[in-house]
Amino acid sequence: MRIYGPENGTCNLSGRYIKEARLKNGLSQEELSIRLQLLGLQIGQMAISRIETGKRIVPDFELPILAEALGVTTDWLLGKD
Repeated sequence: MRIYGPENGTCNLSGRYIKEARLKNGLSQEELSIRLQLLGLQIGQMAISRIETGKRIVPDFELPILAEALGVTTDWLLGKD
């Protein structure tokens, strides 16, 4: 099954915020990947790249782990803060 993103071509709302928080924390994509893996989310650098560019869907169960790894809230990752 193919899932299409909205008209702007992105598959998630949080990618740009994940990238912003990652850069503010001085982390590379690989370093963020390691943090996420230590928290139990098996995700690699390439997946993080695809999230940040809007080419990968971010399932709801991943958001709290991403927020914890980046030191932000899930609301912030969704652009609500």
